[in-house]
Amino acid sequence: MTEIIQLSPEMMGVMGILAFTIYLFTFEVVRVDVAAIVVMVLIGLTSIIPGYDGLVDSEQLFSGYSSNAVISIVAVMIIGAGLDRTGIMGQLAGKILKLSGATEGRVIVFISSVVGILSSFMQNIGAAALFLPVVNRIARRGNLASSRLLMPMGFCAILGGTVTMVGSSPLILLNDLIENSNNALPAGIPRMETFGLFSVTPVGIALLLLGVCYFVFLGRFVLPVIKHKPGESGSMLKYFKEVYGIAGEVYECKMTRESSLVGKTLSDVDAAGRAGWIVALRTGDDLRVAPRGDSEFREGSEMAIMGRRREVFDFAEEYALRIKNEMDVFADVLSTTNAGIAEIVIMPDSAMIGKSIKEAEIRKKYGATVLSVFRADDVIDQGLGDLVMQSGDTLVVHIRWGQLIPIADQRHDFAVVTDFPREDIRPEKTKYAAAFFFLALYLVLFTDMRLSIALMTGAAGMILSGVIKIEEAYRAIGWQSVFLLASLIPLGMAMENSGTAAWMAQQILLMLGGVPVWVLQAVIAVMATVFTLLMSNVGATVLLVPLAVNIAIGAGANPAVFALTVALATSNSFLIPTHQVNALIMGPGGYRVSDFLKAGSIITVMFLVVMIAMLTLFY
Repeated sequence: MTEIIQLSPEMMGVMGILAFTIYLFTFEVVRVDVAAIVVMVLIGLTSIIPGYDGLVDSEQLFSGYSSNAVISIVAVMIIGAGLDRTGIMGQLAGKILKLSGATEGRVIVFISSVVGILSSFMQNIGAAALFLPVVNRIARRGNLASSRLLMPMGFCAILGGTVTMVGSSPLILLNDLIENSNNALPAGIPRMETFGLFSVTPVGIALLLLGVCYFVFLGRFVLPVIKHKPGESGSMLKYFKEVYGIAGEVYECKMTRESSLVGKTLSDVDAAGRAGWIVALRTGDDLRVAPRGDSEFREGSEMAIMGRRREVFDFAEEYALRIKNEMDVFADVLSTTNAGIAEIVIMPDSAMIGKSIKEAEIRKKYGATVLSVFRADDVIDQGLGDLVMQSGDTLVVHIRWGQLIPIADQRHDFAVVTDFPREDIRPEKTKYAAAFFFLALYLVLFTDMRLSIALMTGAAGMILSGVIKIEEAYRAIGWQSVFLLASLIPLGMAMENSGTAAWMAQQILLMLGGVPVWVLQAVIAVMATVFTLLMSNVGATVLLVPLAVNIAIGAGANPAVFALTVALATSNSFLIPTHQVNALIMGPGGYRVSDFLKAGSIITVMFLVVMIAMLTLFY
């Protein structure tokens, strides 16, 4: 870039939209996917300006929804859900315990390595969600604190996403962004080559090893022992009693004629915090577990109440209930083989965020009675109906295992932490799942087929062979991620087409002067790290790749490597729990923001050093 690029009104418009986008993402005015759609529509509306065709051609505005990157991400999500459906995770937990024993250091090595490798072929949020119950089981069996295991698992799930070009959304998106940049390159500038599946593997392996070694050697200094979760070993009932004050004892009561509850509904009685929780109700022949708020009490109604003995007896005396000596009506339906207490984490993309428990109709839709909510440092057991759910909240529920299965299948909304008996696991389909997974891998590696077609072949094979049902496949797709990615692609195109990226790159080059190429690369990496802490990694990638490409061209460096630097650095998000994986493990681990700052500050710097060194060495 020898000529000085003049700032045009078109560039100013793009930068205005860019600033608006950063504002929406940073302050979370609306959900990130909604913000991305708004930005896309705003770009489209520029075509109504008289005498102007718009920042992006109208025919290309929605092209992101059919892009190679979006279809690839959809396929990866389906393949990951198919592998989980075969029950491989449960088998894996047993093998990890057998190989690692109960030594914290060895468990960290095995869990972190396995999750890292797994997340290199599926979305890292999916890998982390799959391993939440596995880590929970290992912690309890091995008498270990899950807070010492979940953070290494989560961090290495993020790092594992850098091992292959399908491990994270930014890397899947990268080749599409490179092709868009190629279309905008000035004459005489060689076109950038796209990256193959394992092009980034040497760098990713080094980063994953960094994460494992970091926690093995420094884990004792940086990993917290969360005192709010002391019962992570021993029986399930002991765990819930120590952590949440829930003893797990269920009492069966019958309503007498004198009871003041006769004619009232469940919502009229605020049982939580006074007498425990009414987890089941039978009136006549109508027996309901997790009865709805409009369920009516009648003379002779029988109910199952979970709570502390003294409080339940006080409640029964106050409302003229007769407590039976033993379980009768509910003995079978509430037996430990059919029902129990479970922990459910609200996912970062969940549609539940911003809704109260009452609005979400947890009882009605899912048949679950919410007993407590664990949020950061607090156990909340009062006013649960009006409690607005947040990302990372852990809902402690009483539920029938059969009704927990569909909740576990809604991976974009919930992550079930508790290990529970499932009847829909299909171990007989393991061979089919493995066959179609390796078929997709073969097509990616040894043919010229586009990544999206190769991965969708594996996904379609799993559906046709019965590994995963089509309804389950739809539920496995994180639609928020899909709309976020597809809707932001036009913004990247607008930056390229208008010359805004080139202008911004030139300003940075003029400001930095004649610094070495590796310094420019480091600046880009730091910018990507900061951006990914403030917004989604996809958003940071879309905004910075065009800028990085133009900076590299101006400095005479390899633009593809600078673009790769951005896509990798957007995984450097350990300082605060803004990354989806960090938000996911925050509740189950009982972490605070200060815990992430303590453990994440060192590895953030080490990540940048190792990444720049490996990129310099191999590229």
